[in-house]
Amino acid sequence: LIFRLNDGPGPELLRHVFLERGWQEFDEDEHDEQDWNLWWRSSRFRNSDYEQLQGWQRLNHHPKCTAITKKDALARNMKRMKAVHGAGIYNFSPMAFNLPNDYTKFVGHCSKLKEKDPYRQFTWICKPADLSRGRGIFLFKDLSELQYDCNAVVQQYISNPLLISGYKFDLRIYVLVPSFHPLVVYIYDEGLARFGTEKFDLGDIGNMFAHLTNTSINKHSPNYIVDKERVGPGCKWTLAQLRSYLRQINVDDRLIFSRIVNVVLLTLFTQVDLAPKSYNCFELYGFDIMVDENFKPWLLEVNFSPSLTSDCQVDLIVKKPMLHDLIDILQFTEQDKQLSDNQPAHLTRSTGRTIPPRYNIFDKNVPPRKKLYAGYPLKVASAPDRLKKDHYGSKSSSIRSESPADSTPGLTRRKLPSESNIHDVEKRRRKKKKPPHWSANPLNKRSSLNQISPNPQSYTKPWERPRPRVRHSGHPRAPPVYSSRVGDFFLAFPFNDVTKKYSEGKLDVKVVIQECQKL
Repeated sequence: LIFRLNDGPGPELLRHVFLERGWQEFDEDEHDEQDWNLWWRSSRFRNSDYEQLQGWQRLNHHPKCTAITKKDALARNMKRMKAVHGAGIYNFSPMAFNLPNDYTKFVGHCSKLKEKDPYRQFTWICKPADLSRGRGIFLFKDLSELQYDCNAVVQQYISNPLLISGYKFDLRIYVLVPSFHPLVVYIYDEGLARFGTEKFDLGDIGNMFAHLTNTSINKHSPNYIVDKERVGPGCKWTLAQLRSYLRQINVDDRLIFSRIVNVVLLTLFTQVDLAPKSYNCFELYGFDIMVDENFKPWLLEVNFSPSLTSDCQVDLIVKKPMLHDLIDILQFTEQDKQLSDNQPAHLTRSTGRTIPPRYNIFDKNVPPRKKLYAGYPLKVASAPDRLKKDHYGSKSSSIRSESPADSTPGLTRRKLPSESNIHDVEKRRRKKKKPPHWSANPLNKRSSLNQISPNPQSYTKPWERPRPRVRHSGHPRAPPVYSSRVGDFFLAFPFNDVTKKYSEGKLDVKVVIQECQKL
């Protein structure tokens, strides 16, 4: 199996995990353009990357899924969900205004608050809409202090956070969405608690080391290496450490985390209707949650491509097993490697594009992928070998010894037809008006042209004008089956018969929200 990272160097921890599992890294000097099984990028993919996606390949981003990962889009969609389903349900997101569009509304809201309680001062936090890692964030109490030169989001600041020995913290929750249609959500049991490195003080709102918990900021604090009271050196705990602490002070950690699961699901419901159907894609989100002194969780933001760097030992403890479990959920098989190995890649001299062989992965003669979805109730799958302690390296290596071109030396192509012939072929194709995936129909007399030949050297591939492959044609018809738990990832949705039933077609958000309220 072959992995591909970004368009250059990717996260070192991710690379290490793949190599530890016996994968081979994509090398543009050794491999053809489509010769990979998983492509992981920190940035978004182009439309053409989705169009050319093959049945054995995966991308780590769903297309057009920014409704919750952009700060301004999240604020907009939270308002929409509050209006449709009630502010009592979507009450976990602080009041927010998108600037400059909502500036007048924000000023009016501040005026009403002042009229209601002239002696109370509210604190607000301003975040640039398109920046991350705490860049450009500042706090203010008076409108005269609000200055911005780009699109920004102003949120009501949570002024009563739960503190540990005076230090503010938030939670990084890892959420995996292997499918939006139907919606399937995994949440990682482990995660990070990220601390400010100076004690919380509302009287000093300019001290970012006290009010922001981003590691990218706090690692530059002079107190970062100091052994702080109860928190210790650095600025991170694992969620297991935090839950242990909560139990020590007689707080029901299970109730808090069941509320956090509810926040995650209600947030994802805002994205489902806006997400196109996409196969062979998955998304890893980083949810930032803050718990206040009343043990209520608040959604701060949702991170696209959460950081996979390892700044400290806590990062390694959490992120490395999480990546192993994520790859297990994707359930790559030896068949994925065989499908990619069996593709004879021929480059046209004019364009340099790879022309894949003409067969349809839906064909009945193509061995079906391992079935992944058997319907509810979901059975716990037996743990794979890699979950056994110290067995990461026990799997046989899948490094390829020869290129696809070397494996099919007898494959030839006919001489390219003239432009006039090409035009005639295109006209005949348009006249036939075949329905989608017509070649997969066993009743079609020409469907045999699309079958895999047991001997690739025995046929000559007819030439046709290269065109983008529609990725849906590479998706197995049988929907996948997901286990209720894989490593430390647990299946958060669907969680019962009702949520499974009402998510199989178009998600009935009203019904599934009602089910979530019962938890």
